[in-house]
Amino acid sequence: MSSSTGDPNAQIAAKLKALYQSVQEEAIPARFLDLLEKLDAAEQHSTPQGRSVLQGRE
Repeated sequence: MSSSTGDPNAQIAAKLKALYQSVQEEAIPARFLDLLEKLDAAEQHSTPQGRSVLQGRE
């Protein structure tokens, strides 16, 4: 990326893009994935016929 060193907006944009890309590359912690699985299971047990709460709102 060729950004002008004198343009603060270009510098900010380049740094934000680099930060965003590094966050995208991070692995999702196993603890978080486990929590999501537990939430899915709880939702399936609490709604009729295992339907998602959001399905009725479409």
